[in-house]
Amino acid sequence: MALRIGDTAPDFEAETTEGRIQFHDWVGDSWAVLFSHPKDFTPVCTTELGYMASIKPEFDRRNVKIIGLSVDPVDKHSKWADDIEETQGARPNYPMIGDSDFNVSKLYGMLGADVSGDPADRTAADNQTVRNVFVIGPDKKVKLILVYPMTTGRNFDEVLRVIDSLQLTAKHKVATPAQWQKGGDVIIAGSVSNDDAKEIFGEWKEPKPYIRIVPQPESEPAGVSS
Repeated sequence: MALRIGDTAPDFEAETTEGRIQFHDWVGDSWAVLFSHPKDFTPVCTTELGYMASIKPEFDRRNVKIIGLSVDPVDKHSKWADDIEETQGARPNYPMIGDSDFNVSKLYGMLGADVSGDPADRTAADNQTVRNVFVIGPDKKVKLILVYPMTTGRNFDEVLRVIDSLQLTAKHKVATPAQWQKGGDVIIAGSVSNDDAKEIFGEWKEPKPYIRIVPQPESEPAGVSS
């Protein structure tokens, strides 16, 4: 079955460029971004891995751990990292999973259960569905799934924007409108009655009864509130 938003992110044990990990233990009380790649030494992914390394401090500030995955063994990842640093000016400063047995790709619905064999015998096109971004909360639930084609580089600034929204709305009873950026006005959640909204937010703008606009509440990148 396909993984959906709200599902528990599958736990797994895997080798990475920073040692063996148990995924849920590695995430701990943080948020996490798992982003996957169909094969090492592919051009678009090379740019993505370098860009993620350059903006890792932005994820750190939000209490978000980042981890990459490629359907190749860890020893190839280390050689690829040399090329990434040379061409992109930044070396991956986060772990990269070696998914040469396809286990994680299958758990996360990126490859079919019938896939097997030597990853060296598979091309990037064979693994083209392994181009996903998963944002996972401290509660180990999937908060966001993005799927990209091989020919389109991912927009990780957008991933940061969504994380800002996820962390804000996990703490406060609000939703974020289209094109929202951190610090912009937000919408009172539909589940909040007007009486409760007055107690929580005071007054609001109301172009329609179901659109109640307020300034963004203050929020820190902490865990998921109930």
